[in-house]
Amino acid sequence: MTARTPLVVGFDLDLTLIDTASGFRQVLRALGDELGVDFPVEEMTSRLGPPLDHLLAPHLPAEQVGPAGDRFRELYPDHAITTVPALAGAHEAFAAVRERGGRVLVVTGKYTPNARLHLDHLGLEADHLEGWVWGVGKADVLRREGALAYVGDHVHDVEGARAAGVLSVSVLTGGCTREELVAAGTDVVLDDLTQFPAWLDGQLTERRA
Repeated sequence: MTARTPLVVGFDLDLTLIDTASGFRQVLRALGDELGVDFPVEEMTSRLGPPLDHLLAPHLPAEQVGPAGDRFRELYPDHAITTVPALAGAHEAFAAVRERGGRVLVVTGKYTPNARLHLDHLGLEADHLEGWVWGVGKADVLRREGALAYVGDHVHDVEGARAAGVLSVSVLTGGCTREELVAAGTDVVLDDLTQFPAWLDGQLTERRA
Protein backbone atom coordinates (compact mmCIF):
# COMPACT_ATOMS: atom_id res chain seq x y z
CA MET A 1 0.00 0.00 0.00
CA THR A 2 1.12 3.59 -0.49
CA ALA A 3 0.42 6.81 1.38
CA ARG A 4 -2.23 7.60 -1.23
CA THR A 5 -3.92 4.20 -0.84
CA PRO A 6 -4.06 3.45 2.89
CA LEU A 7 -5.14 0.05 4.09
CA VAL A 8 -8.87 -0.02 4.85
CA VAL A 9 -10.72 -3.26 5.65
CA GLY A 10 -14.45 -3.62 6.18
CA PHE A 11 -16.05 -6.30 8.36
CA ASP A 12 -19.59 -7.56 8.62
CA LEU A 13 -20.85 -7.87 12.22
CA ASP A 14 -23.29 -10.76 12.79
CA LEU A 15 -21.62 -14.19 12.59
CA THR A 16 -18.43 -12.60 11.26
CA LEU A 17 -17.26 -10.66 14.33
CA ILE A 18 -19.86 -11.75 16.89
CA ASP A 19 -21.86 -14.92 17.53
CA THR A 20 -25.28 -13.29 17.37
CA ALA A 21 -27.50 -16.34 17.06
CA SER A 22 -28.12 -16.94 20.78
CA GLY A 23 -29.06 -13.31 21.44
CA PHE A 24 -31.23 -13.21 18.34
CA ARG A 25 -33.10 -16.28 19.59
CA GLN A 26 -33.76 -14.65 22.95
CA VAL A 27 -35.19 -11.52 21.32
CA LEU A 28 -37.40 -13.56 18.98
CA ARG A 29 -38.79 -15.49 21.94
CA ALA A 30 -39.50 -12.27 23.85
CA LEU A 31 -41.15 -10.76 20.77
CA GLY A 32 -43.19 -13.92 20.20
CA ASP A 33 -44.39 -13.88 23.79
CA GLU A 34 -45.61 -10.30 23.36
CA LEU A 35 -47.32 -10.99 20.04
CA GLY A 36 -48.67 -14.42 20.90
CA VAL A 37 -46.72 -15.95 18.02
CA ASP A 38 -44.70 -19.17 18.24
CA PHE A 39 -41.79 -18.25 15.96
CA PRO A 40 -39.70 -21.19 14.67
CA VAL A 41 -36.68 -19.69 16.38
CA GLU A 42 -34.07 -22.32 15.52
CA GLU A 43 -35.02 -22.25 11.85
CA MET A 44 -35.05 -18.45 11.72
CA THR A 45 -31.57 -18.18 13.25
CA SER A 46 -29.91 -20.95 11.26
CA ARG A 47 -28.88 -18.60 8.43
CA LEU A 48 -28.82 -15.06 9.72
CA GLY A 49 -27.99 -12.40 7.16
CA PRO A 50 -31.13 -11.22 5.37
CA PRO A 51 -32.91 -8.13 6.74
CA LEU A 52 -35.07 -8.70 9.81
CA ASP A 53 -38.30 -7.87 7.96
CA HIS A 54 -37.56 -10.72 5.53
CA LEU A 55 -37.26 -13.15 8.44
CA LEU A 56 -40.45 -11.98 10.12
CA ALA A 57 -42.62 -11.70 6.99
CA PRO A 58 -43.49 -15.44 6.61
CA HIS A 59 -44.80 -15.56 10.17
CA LEU A 60 -46.86 -12.37 10.52
CA PRO A 61 -49.60 -10.51 8.63
CA ALA A 62 -48.01 -7.96 6.31
CA GLU A 63 -49.24 -4.99 8.33
CA GLN A 64 -47.57 -6.33 11.48
CA VAL A 65 -44.09 -6.88 10.04
CA GLY A 66 -42.85 -3.28 10.27
CA PRO A 67 -44.11 -2.67 13.84
CA ALA A 68 -42.80 -6.07 14.92
CA GLY A 69 -39.37 -5.18 13.54
CA ASP A 70 -39.42 -1.91 15.46
CA ARG A 71 -40.35 -3.75 18.65
CA PHE A 72 -37.61 -6.33 18.04
CA ARG A 73 -35.04 -3.53 17.91
CA GLU A 74 -36.44 -2.04 21.12
CA LEU A 75 -36.22 -5.38 22.94
CA TYR A 76 -32.76 -6.16 21.57
CA PRO A 77 -30.52 -4.31 24.07
CA ASP A 78 -32.05 -6.10 27.07
CA HIS A 79 -31.74 -9.58 25.59
CA ALA A 80 -28.86 -9.74 23.12
CA ILE A 81 -25.87 -7.63 24.13
CA THR A 82 -24.28 -9.13 27.24
CA THR A 83 -25.01 -12.71 26.11
CA VAL A 84 -23.35 -12.38 22.69
CA PRO A 85 -19.60 -13.13 22.51
CA ALA A 86 -16.98 -12.10 20.00
CA LEU A 87 -16.02 -14.85 17.60
CA ALA A 88 -12.52 -16.31 17.69
CA GLY A 89 -10.01 -13.99 16.06
CA ALA A 90 -12.21 -10.89 15.96
CA HIS A 91 -10.00 -8.72 18.18
CA GLU A 92 -6.87 -10.04 16.50
CA ALA A 93 -8.29 -9.23 13.04
CA PHE A 94 -8.87 -5.61 14.05
CA ALA A 95 -5.38 -5.48 15.55
CA ALA A 96 -3.85 -6.91 12.37
CA VAL A 97 -5.30 -4.06 10.31
CA ARG A 98 -4.22 -1.41 12.82
CA GLU A 99 -0.70 -2.81 13.23
CA ARG A 100 -0.25 -2.38 9.49
CA GLY A 101 -1.34 1.27 9.64
CA GLY A 102 -4.88 0.62 8.48
CA ARG A 103 -8.46 1.61 9.30
CA VAL A 104 -11.24 -0.75 10.38
CA LEU A 105 -14.81 -0.42 9.12
CA VAL A 106 -17.85 -2.30 10.39
CA VAL A 107 -20.57 -2.37 7.74
CA THR A 108 -23.68 -4.23 8.85
CA GLY A 109 -27.37 -4.68 8.28
CA LYS A 110 -27.96 -4.34 12.00
CA TYR A 111 -29.70 -1.28 13.45
CA THR A 112 -26.80 1.09 14.11
CA PRO A 113 -27.42 1.83 17.83
CA ASN A 114 -27.59 -1.90 18.60
CA ALA A 115 -24.46 -2.58 16.54
CA ARG A 116 -22.68 0.12 18.55
CA LEU A 117 -23.75 -1.55 21.81
CA HIS A 118 -22.14 -4.81 20.67
CA LEU A 119 -18.87 -3.16 19.68
CA ASP A 120 -18.65 -1.16 22.91
CA HIS A 121 -19.51 -4.14 25.12
CA LEU A 122 -16.85 -6.32 23.49
CA GLY A 123 -14.18 -3.65 23.14
CA LEU A 124 -14.13 -3.90 19.35
CA GLU A 125 -13.06 -0.41 18.27
CA ALA A 126 -13.98 0.44 14.70
CA ASP A 127 -12.83 3.60 12.94
CA HIS A 128 -16.20 3.77 11.21
CA LEU A 129 -19.51 1.98 11.81
CA GLU A 130 -22.24 1.94 9.17
CA GLY A 131 -25.49 0.15 9.98
CA TRP A 132 -28.72 -0.70 8.20
CA VAL A 133 -27.11 -1.57 4.87
CA TRP A 134 -27.55 -4.94 3.18
CA GLY A 135 -26.08 -6.85 0.25
CA VAL A 136 -25.12 -4.61 -2.65
CA GLY A 137 -26.14 -1.63 -0.51
CA LYS A 138 -22.86 -2.08 1.36
CA ALA A 139 -20.95 -1.22 -1.79
CA ASP A 140 -21.49 2.52 -1.49
CA VAL A 141 -19.91 2.57 1.98
CA LEU A 142 -16.97 0.40 0.94
CA ARG A 143 -16.22 2.59 -2.08
CA ARG A 144 -16.64 5.84 -0.12
CA GLU A 145 -14.23 4.66 2.59
CA GLY A 146 -11.68 3.30 0.11
CA ALA A 147 -11.79 -0.31 1.32
CA LEU A 148 -9.33 -2.89 0.05
CA ALA A 149 -11.47 -5.81 1.23
CA TYR A 150 -14.75 -6.71 2.88
CA VAL A 151 -14.93 -9.65 5.27
CA GLY A 152 -18.26 -11.43 5.80
CA ASP A 153 -19.96 -14.77 6.34
CA HIS A 154 -22.88 -14.60 3.90
CA VAL A 155 -23.36 -14.67 0.14
CA HIS A 156 -24.95 -11.21 0.48
CA ASP A 157 -21.63 -9.96 1.89
CA VAL A 158 -19.92 -11.34 -1.21
CA GLU A 159 -22.44 -9.45 -3.34
CA GLY A 160 -21.62 -6.22 -1.51
CA ALA A 161 -17.88 -6.67 -1.99
CA ARG A 162 -18.28 -7.57 -5.67
CA ALA A 163 -20.52 -4.55 -6.28
CA ALA A 164 -17.90 -2.31 -4.67
CA GLY A 165 -15.04 -3.81 -6.66
CA VAL A 166 -13.13 -4.81 -3.52
CA LEU A 167 -11.73 -8.14 -2.39
CA SER A 168 -14.33 -10.47 -0.91
CA VAL A 169 -13.04 -12.42 2.10
CA SER A 170 -15.48 -14.99 3.49
CA VAL A 171 -15.46 -16.85 6.81
CA LEU A 172 -17.30 -20.09 7.57
CA THR A 173 -18.72 -18.93 10.91
CA GLY A 174 -22.19 -18.15 9.52
CA GLY A 175 -24.84 -20.19 7.76
CA CYS A 176 -23.30 -20.29 4.28
CA THR A 177 -21.15 -23.16 3.07
CA ARG A 178 -17.80 -22.89 1.33
CA GLU A 179 -19.46 -24.02 -1.89
CA GLU A 180 -22.16 -21.33 -1.67
CA LEU A 181 -19.61 -18.60 -0.99
CA VAL A 182 -17.37 -19.69 -3.85
CA ALA A 183 -20.34 -19.87 -6.20
CA ALA A 184 -21.26 -16.31 -5.18
CA GLY A 185 -17.81 -15.17 -6.30
CA THR A 186 -15.79 -14.70 -3.13
CA ASP A 187 -12.03 -14.31 -3.56
CA VAL A 188 -10.99 -16.31 -0.52
CA VAL A 189 -12.63 -18.48 2.14
CA LEU A 190 -11.18 -18.68 5.66
CA ASP A 191 -12.34 -21.07 8.34
CA ASP A 192 -12.64 -18.15 10.75
CA LEU A 193 -11.02 -14.83 11.63
CA THR A 194 -8.04 -16.49 13.32
CA GLN A 195 -6.71 -17.01 9.78
CA PHE A 196 -7.21 -13.39 8.77
CA PRO A 197 -3.87 -11.86 9.93
CA ALA A 198 -1.84 -14.37 7.93
CA TRP A 199 -4.05 -13.83 4.87
CA LEU A 200 -3.66 -10.05 5.21
CA ASP A 201 0.13 -10.34 5.43
CA GLY A 202 0.16 -12.43 2.27
CA GLN A 203 -2.10 -9.99 0.44
CA LEU A 204 0.01 -6.97 1.37
CA THR A 205 3.21 -8.79 0.39
CA GLU A 206 1.72 -9.55 -3.04
CA ARG A 207 0.73 -5.92 -3.52
CA ARG A 208 4.23 -4.70 -2.65
CA ALA A 209 5.88 -7.19 -5.02
